[in-house]
Amino acid sequence: MTKQYLKPLALALAVSGALALSACGKQESANTNAPAAASTAPAAAPATGSTTAMADLGKSIFDVSDLDPNVNACQDFNGFVNAKWVAANPIPSDRTRWGAFDQLAEGSLNTQHDIVDKAAKNATSAKAGSIEQKIGLLYQSGMNEDAIEKAGFDPIKPKLEAIAGLKNGSDVADYITKSYVQGDGQVFQFGSGADFQHADMQIAYANEAGLGLPTKDYYSDAKYKDIRDAYVAYIAKALELTGVAEADAKKQAADVLAFETKLAAASLSRVEERDPKNQYHFVTVKAADQATPHFNWEKFFSAQGVTVDKGFSLSQPKFFAEFDKQLTKAPVAQWQAYLRFHTIDDASNYLSKNFQDNKFAFYGKTLSGQPEQKARWKRVLGAVNSSMGEALGQLYVAEMFKPEAKARAQELVDNVRNALKARIQNLDWMSDETKTKAIAKWDTFLPKIGYPDKWRDWSGLTVTGDNYYGNAMAAAKFNYDYDIAKIGKPTDRKDWGMTPQTVNAYYNPTDNTINFPAAILQPPFFDAKADDAINYGGIGAVIGHEASHGFDDEGSQFDGAGNNVNWWTKADRTKFDARTDKLVQQFNNYAPIKDKPDAHVNGKLTLGENIADLGGLNVAYDALQTALKKNPEEAGKKIDGYTQDQRFFLNWARVWRGDVREKQALLYLNVDPHAPASLRAIGAPSNMPAFATAFQCKPGDKMVAPADKQVKIW
Repeated sequence: MTKQYLKPLALALAVSGALALSACGKQESANTNAPAAASTAPAAAPATGSTTAMADLGKSIFDVSDLDPNVNACQDFNGFVNAKWVAANPIPSDRTRWGAFDQLAEGSLNTQHDIVDKAAKNATSAKAGSIEQKIGLLYQSGMNEDAIEKAGFDPIKPKLEAIAGLKNGSDVADYITKSYVQGDGQVFQFGSGADFQHADMQIAYANEAGLGLPTKDYYSDAKYKDIRDAYVAYIAKALELTGVAEADAKKQAADVLAFETKLAAASLSRVEERDPKNQYHFVTVKAADQATPHFNWEKFFSAQGVTVDKGFSLSQPKFFAEFDKQLTKAPVAQWQAYLRFHTIDDASNYLSKNFQDNKFAFYGKTLSGQPEQKARWKRVLGAVNSSMGEALGQLYVAEMFKPEAKARAQELVDNVRNALKARIQNLDWMSDETKTKAIAKWDTFLPKIGYPDKWRDWSGLTVTGDNYYGNAMAAAKFNYDYDIAKIGKPTDRKDWGMTPQTVNAYYNPTDNTINFPAAILQPPFFDAKADDAINYGGIGAVIGHEASHGFDDEGSQFDGAGNNVNWWTKADRTKFDARTDKLVQQFNNYAPIKDKPDAHVNGKLTLGENIADLGGLNVAYDALQTALKKNPEEAGKKIDGYTQDQRFFLNWARVWRGDVREKQALLYLNVDPHAPASLRAIGAPSNMPAFATAFQCKPGDKMVAPADKQVKIW
């Protein structure tokens, strides 16, 4: 189960490398986690190579033939920029969406495929213990379908037998503790994280989890009954595949749903999850044991080899109270059904085809509307990324990332950050007292570009070429041990939360870093050959977006040191909230799915990303104007008939081009803190007078927000 507390604030829902996030249940990796703080080695200087690992995005840096002259830019800017492209580029059958992000991620996937395929072919001759050998053997084991089919579900029989032997709640608690020791956590999430009050140190976090459906609403809302029924059918089939009789499987499946429904009732909504006060609840171990008298935390920590000094974060007390209650109230047979199913579900992607197909039928087809599974090599590559993502990133960077790209990106980061500072200093609604503290936070931003300064040491991980599930579990334990070894140690601000091959970017509130992996530093975001407008409308706005997260509704609750403290005057926070409320209303009014007029964006859920889009685009626009003042000849020149200001907004919209299947779109509205891409293309520009001026839009046009509703924050 992945760590969910205070997720890094990413530019978009992940699509990189085969690490596309499933909004449903657990990610197939994160827990997959290694022997004590593995030592690090200096990051090798990347070899020269192409910076473009992507499908062709057009005939030129910005192909104006993609624009639709039949659509008025002032009425529907997304349609003007992207409708022709979307119509000509249908969603592939193995995907639930397709657009600029996905296209770039597909290119990254193909590059990674070449790397792992080569590593697999050379695994026997590669240096023993090298990351090349381990990645090659891991990929080789995943592509060995004959061995996987022959094994069936044999790899998980020991776990199923252990579950069958549980006799009472005490046994269940011991089983959960022992499972975590193996990096195979159940029911809740556990790992390291920066202390909200002392962010320079890492502490332990225990967080709610344990659900197989996307959000708590799926367990109670009548409109999700069909999905609940399909989920129960999926559970029953999963149990039957391990030899459980049909009638018993159906009964156990109903028990699983009933058990998860109780956990869901005690869980947070997606909007509630975003509130820092719901992400951190510091307690002593003694107090935690009193809160969950039937689950011994001192025993749990001892088994994990973790020393907890003053305490840890038992982050959601209501959930853990329900968890403890069920250790005594739920019949052991219900616990067994729940643990049995989740053991199968967690392992399905590493087992024989019938398990994989059953899981895809529910999570892929039913929940997301994906017609076909991804090719096996893509699925196995996803497992490689989950298990050894940074190691693969080390090979990716050496092949794909030029040093000059990093240098140019650093220049853009500096320019955009300076523009943000100027905006803060010139705000007309914020007091000098709060501005001073905002600038102090700005001063401590740490930008990280491309890849880590030091690479992880993988010498403690053993991988073979013929045991896919065994390799996944070995990596799970390796990475888990690596993570929890950080507990009680200083926070390393240079640590990365994304791999270099990820097409994304993120801001982390608890270390105040902005992070730009190598794979996003490519067209359409960044092109060394492009004019300033294209780069500032792409990667410049991305940089501004991540920096603005430091001052969104959530990030603004943390200071420059990463501590969750208030640095605002009461009056300024009230003004800030009034401005953000207008942005909430703007996005609440959007109903982005054709023929689903009642399916609206959740303005509260998406608020942080919408603030970051608006702030980031404004900041990047300012940075462009500063750059153009230094180059007046470029400033006055049209390219393909468009001014620099127009090209700036055109590239912003191009970044968000794409389409999504209806089921996936509905799921995103429930779980994704990002607004739909089509709305991100228009949401921020509609609040900017610079956009209206650039395209000569008039009051009353859809792309011109009325003066009383226009949102100005940063």
